Amino acid sequence: MLLKIRTLWIVVTLLAVVATTLPMGRVSAQSDRAVPARATMPTAVPSPVLPVVPTVAPGYRAPAVAPTSAGIAGVRPQPFVGIALQDAIAMALLKNPNLAVSASNARIAGYQIVEAKGAFDLRLQVEPVSSMTISPPLNPFEAGPGEASTYYCTPPNSYPCNSFGSATPPPVTATGPGNIIQHQYSLTYGLGGQTENGTQYTAGIQQTRTYNNTAFNSFNPYYLASLNVAITQPLLRNAGMTASKRQYKLSIVNADANLASSLVDASNTISQVEDAYWNLVSAWRNVAIQEEALKDAVAQQNSTVRLAKRGAAAPIDATESSTQVAMFQDNVFSALQTVSDLQNQLKGLLVTNPGDPIWVANLVPTSSAFQLPETPTVQEVVTAALRNRPEVRQALDKYRQADIDLAFAKNQSLPQADAQVTYMSNGFAGLLQSSPAFVAQQCPFGAARFCPTPPPYTLGTMAQAYHNLWTFRYPAFNIGVTVSFPVQNDVAKGLKGIAGEEQHQAAVLAAGVAARIGYDARNALQTYQSALSRLNASRSAREASDQVYGSELRKFHNGASTTFLVLQRQVELNQNRGRELLAQTDLNKAVVELERVEGTILTKNGVNVQTLGSQALAGSPAPLPRPSRLPTPSPMPS
Repeated sequence: MLLKIRTLWIVVTLLAVVATTLPMGRVSAQSDRAVPARATMPTAVPSPVLPVVPTVAPGYRAPAVAPTSAGIAGVRPQPFVGIALQDAIAMALLKNPNLAVSASNARIAGYQIVEAKGAFDLRLQVEPVSSMTISPPLNPFEAGPGEASTYYCTPPNSYPCNSFGSATPPPVTATGPGNIIQHQYSLTYGLGGQTENGTQYTAGIQQTRTYNNTAFNSFNPYYLASLNVAITQPLLRNAGMTASKRQYKLSIVNADANLASSLVDASNTISQVEDAYWNLVSAWRNVAIQEEALKDAVAQQNSTVRLAKRGAAAPIDATESSTQVAMFQDNVFSALQTVSDLQNQLKGLLVTNPGDPIWVANLVPTSSAFQLPETPTVQEVVTAALRNRPEVRQALDKYRQADIDLAFAKNQSLPQADAQVTYMSNGFAGLLQSSPAFVAQQCPFGAARFCPTPPPYTLGTMAQAYHNLWTFRYPAFNIGVTVSFPVQNDVAKGLKGIAGEEQHQAAVLAAGVAARIGYDARNALQTYQSALSRLNASRSAREASDQVYGSELRKFHNGASTTFLVLQRQVELNQNRGRELLAQTDLNKAVVELERVEGTILTKNGVNVQTLGSQALAGSPAPLPRPSRLPTPSPMPS
C-alpha cells in the first residue's frame, strides 16, 4: 500500500512539472499562421558547379617591409596651412578651370550678340575710280583736234582731187581728224544699311570729272554730281521680323542660356568644394580618432604584457592585444591616405596652376560646423528653387527661342510685298569750248561768238555741279511695289514644323526641370532630417560606448574582465566615434545640398559671372606646345 501511494505521488509530481513547462496560451514567438503538424524533411539541393580556380602566386608570403613615416606624399608636414571654407570657395570661383571655360563661353555668347547686331550697322562706302581711253577717229564728226599733215588724193576722182582734171593733183597740207582722248575720274561715297524691322536704305553721292576732246562736245571738261536715295520697305514678309533680326534675338537668348549654364556650373562647383571641405574635416578628425584608438591599444598591450610577466594573465592575451595594435596602425595609415586623397581633390577644385604653392601645403580646414537652418517644408524648398535655380532660367530661354522661331515662321508664310522709293538729283557743269569752224559758219553773222550758248548755271567746275545738285536742277523720282509669293512655300512650312518641335521640347524640358526640382527638394529635405536624427543617435551611442569601455577597463584592472572583452569594447567605441563623425559630416553636406537645391548657394557666396575663373591662368607656366600634326592612330590588332 505504501508503495502504491509513493508511485502515485511520483506520477502527480511529474505531471505538475510538465504542466508548468508547457505554455498554455500563445507566446510571443508564435505567428498567426497555422503551424504544420509535423516538419518536412528538406529535399537534397544540388550544389552549384564551381569554376576551376587557377593557382595564383603559389607560396606567396608578405615581404618583411618596414613601415614608412606617417606623412602625406608631396606636401610639407609642417607647418599646417589653415584654410577657411569661404576662402576655399573664393579661390574656386576665381581659379577653377571649369568655371574659367564656362565663363569664357558666356563671354563668347555676349560677343555673338555684337556680331549678330552687326547686320544693322551703318555702312559707309567710298569708291574712287580713274580711267583713261584713247580711240582712233572714225569720222570727222567723232574725232579730236588733229595735227597738220600732207594728204594725197586717193582716189584721184574724189573731191577736191577731181578739180585738177586728168592731171595728178599735188599733195595737200591740211589739219585732219585726231585721236579721241577721254580721261574720267569719279568718286562715289555714301552710306546704307537696314533697320531691325526690315527697312533697307541707301544714300550716296557720285561725282565725275570727264575730259573728252571730241570736237562736237560743248564742254570740256564737264562735271557731274548726282545724289541717289533709295528706300525699300517690306509690307508683309520681312516686315518687323527678318532673318537678321531673328538671329539677333536668338543670340540674346543664347547669351542668357550660357549665363544660366555658368551659374549652374558655379553652383555645382561650390557644392563640390563644400563637400570636399567637410570630407577633409571628417578625414582629419578620423586620423585623430584612429591615433587615439592606437594609443589606447598600445596602453592596453603594455598593461597586458605586465600582467603576463607577473603571471596574472596568459601570454596569449598579450599576443591578442598585439593584433589589436596592428589593426589600429593600419587604420591610421588608411586615414592618412584618405586625407591625402581629399586634399588633392580640394586643391584640384581650387587652382589650375600646377606650380601653385597650395599643392605642397598641408591643408587643414579651420571653419566650424554649419549653423543649422530651420527645417523648411517641401513646398518652401520648391518655391525657393523655382525662384532661384538657374535651370528654371534655362527652361524659360528654351521657350523664348521657340517663340522667336515661330514668329519668324509665321512671317515667312506671308506674301512678299516691298515698296521701293528712289530719288535722284543730278548736277551738271562744264567749261565751254570753241565750236568747230563748220558749225560757226552756221551761226548768225558767221562768227562763233554769235552762236547760242548753254544756260549760265551750267558753266563752271565741280563746285557749280554740286550747286546744281543741291538746287535740284535735274531731279528724278520713282516709286513702285514688288509682290511675289512662292506657290509651295516649303521654307515657311519647314520653319513652322521646326518651331512646333522646339515648343514641344521646351514644354518637356520645363516639365523635367519642375520634376527634378520636386524630387531634389524631397531628397535634400529627407537627407537633412535623417542626418539630424543619425547625429543624435550616433552621439548617444558614442557616449554610451565610452562609458562601457571605461567600465570594462576598470573591471579588467580589478581582474573581473578579460583582454578579449576590453579589446571588443575598444573596437565598439572606435566604431561609434566614426559613426558620429560620419553623421556630422553628412549633416554638413546635407545643409550644402539643401542650399544648392533651393538655389541660395549662389547668392550666399556672392557669385559674379564676370569674375568666374578670371585668375585661372595667373602665374601659370607656358602652355604645352601645339602639335604640328595629329598623331597617326595605331592599327587595331587582327
